[in-house]
Amino acid sequence: MAVLIRGAGDIATGIALRLHRSGYRIIMTDLPQPTSIRRTVCFSEAIRLGRVRVEDVEAVRAASAQDALALAASGVIAVLPDPECAMLPALGPSAVVDAILAKRNLGTALDNAPVVIGVGPGFTAGEDCHAAVETMRGHTLGRVLYSGTPIPNTGIPGIIGGYGAERVLRAPAEGVFEPKMEIGRLVKKGEVAAVVNGVPMLCTIDGCLRGLLQGGLTVAEGMKCGDIDPRCKPEHCLQASDKALSVGGGVLEALLHFGCLPDLN
Repeated sequence: MAVLIRGAGDIATGIALRLHRSGYRIIMTDLPQPTSIRRTVCFSEAIRLGRVRVEDVEAVRAASAQDALALAASGVIAVLPDPECAMLPALGPSAVVDAILAKRNLGTALDNAPVVIGVGPGFTAGEDCHAAVETMRGHTLGRVLYSGTPIPNTGIPGIIGGYGAERVLRAPAEGVFEPKMEIGRLVKKGEVAAVVNGVPMLCTIDGCLRGLLQGGLTVAEGMKCGDIDPRCKPEHCLQASDKALSVGGGVLEALLHFGCLPDLN
């Protein structure tokens, strides 16, 4: 049974890991030039690199809808550069999970598949999806809503190790992004993590650089381009986060609730 996940960033990847390990065949879509920050735990990297492994699961870039279906059937995760989901009719999935996390619905509709699940704010269960999953850190993280909508986006990152907005690195100017560090490095406040149009993007706190945009992309001033984890554990950079797996558990619940069962053969 194929499940199509729109988006292949870190939250979408956590969802894909949960579903893949539960027996579902997974196809993901993303931008031709992905803008994922936590690239070491994002299946979107398969679009750029051809193939990528996150934890113990491999993803491969697909060349077509038919190629994606064959890859998913073979036991790997297929990733398509198809942000508009134009290949949806050819893929014919049993379920669609919108995990783009755009904070609004970018075109997912209730009739896209027998089961449609929206992830995060911007969806209303019963209107544009059959169920929605909460992504806000806190008491309701990962909860499935069968009516209503998730908590609206506050624009304030969740607290990790006592830090919220301070741990996010943003482009200091408009221009081409040039990283100066590798993900997983322990950093100090004030060190140069990247340069944009000659302007340095400085580390905002001490910690571990757990996310950094790929080089060569054109960014807008203020765009999120990096993430520092104050817990200083480089090994976390190679593992799906607690948030991603919690949301993935909610998506798994919703699929089972609507009778969308995995293929365990």
